[in-house]
Amino acid sequence: MSQVQKADLILRNASIIDGTGAPSKFGDIAIMDDYILALGDVSNLFASQEINVAGNTVCPGFVDTHTHDDRILLSNPKMSCKVSQGVTTVVTGNCGISLAPLKNYKTRPPSPLDLLASGESQFFEKFSNYFYSISQEPPSLNAICQVGHTTLRASCMDSYDRSATTKEILMMQKLLQDSLEQGACGMSTGLFYSPANAAPTSEVIELAKIIHEHGAIYTTHMRDEGEKVLESLRETLFIGTEANVPVVISHHKCSGKQNHGRSLETLELIDQARQIQNLGLDAYPYNASSTVLSAYSNYQSERVLVTWSEPMPEAAGRELSEIAKELGVSMKDAAEYLCPGGGIFFVMDEEDVRRILAYPKTMIGSDGLPSDTHPHPRLWGTFSRVLGHYVRDVKLFSLEEAVRKMTSLPAACFGLKNRGTLKSGNFADLVVFDPEKISDTATFENPINPSRGIHLVMVNGRAVWKDGRHTGDRPGKALGLRDLAPFNFDLSPTNLA
Repeated sequence: MSQVQKADLILRNASIIDGTGAPSKFGDIAIMDDYILALGDVSNLFASQEINVAGNTVCPGFVDTHTHDDRILLSNPKMSCKVSQGVTTVVTGNCGISLAPLKNYKTRPPSPLDLLASGESQFFEKFSNYFYSISQEPPSLNAICQVGHTTLRASCMDSYDRSATTKEILMMQKLLQDSLEQGACGMSTGLFYSPANAAPTSEVIELAKIIHEHGAIYTTHMRDEGEKVLESLRETLFIGTEANVPVVISHHKCSGKQNHGRSLETLELIDQARQIQNLGLDAYPYNASSTVLSAYSNYQSERVLVTWSEPMPEAAGRELSEIAKELGVSMKDAAEYLCPGGGIFFVMDEEDVRRILAYPKTMIGSDGLPSDTHPHPRLWGTFSRVLGHYVRDVKLFSLEEAVRKMTSLPAACFGLKNRGTLKSGNFADLVVFDPEKISDTATFENPINPSRGIHLVMVNGRAVWKDGRHTGDRPGKALGLRDLAPFNFDLSPTNLA
């Protein structure tokens, strides 16, 4: 007779999607401490607490591969905007901007660093100091954090409209090396933005060589996502091969009406490149982007929704065209008047969005901006929108495939050990949701709303979201480079262990 073992919690009668892309299976899940004790047939186990989840799906917690949660991890560590949609791990430090290492900065940081924070006291001179702050006030989810190239430039250069000197590159390399040794998982660039746009490819390669030495990762908001998207994509691929580093293309898109449909070209080039280098990409499930208003001239967007403005706070949530009409100026002049500020730019085609989302190697990243007064709805709705709108309503791909894109694929890509799949011995990061009811309620008009249909979210074995509200628990961790496994970009249902 088998010995009966004790668990802390058993989820009964679940439809289990394990994250690998395999079909769902019926069974139970037993949890002990912070890990999954067993799943499937757990008849030899008993627990002090049991939850009947019949009619619901249980899957691994979602990994948000592209966030700007660097500051909110500290200022609002409950992270309701993410855990309410099933996210259990976030990747920060994207688009070239991070809170560390930034030293000796006495004025307002250059845009887009002000998307994270506006004052010197909110930045950290050392990456270790940032990690320490997170450990002192743990968030409700896990985080892996990158160093921003723009942050390095701001720390080492007195002007940004030029390439870095040899001395400045050496300074940036030293800061990057120190940050990787202190826990950063890699470096991101935001070559699209003015503080980094003047940086030549060679500057990025010299920094990426430090990434290679530490076995870290390189992510990029490419130099151009519109007319020169193919040229920018080739530059990205060249950086990866020259420095021999794994690369993730951030929020892949084709911006501007004249570029609609070009995802056919970009995905073909990505597919070819993946045969010879480690290459990944992520996307969000919306046809509108969001960033600083100072980037207005880089877009050809007929519709812009203001998300925040320091000179005119009451503009948040309003159409830029309406404000321009009231001021009696062009939209371009109105955007300049509202700076510092942010906006939502409707620049993408829905067919491109669907094609990129459906590409088998595409991960899901929200790219939400928590500091915005009137944020893009992707901050609160990205993952439930994929499961509700694109799986159930549009039928773009299966539920199992959607979960894979949000769990095992990014977990392997970013080296998350024992996360991203449901199996015995893995950390108990998981989501319980109703596949018939899950939906995003965050809209462009009312963006701050939690998702429907998510009943339970657990991080490291502890419930952080239950029955529509936060539990108050904060069991998350900042995971340093030493906590991560080698990055695996060739993950598919056929080669998963």
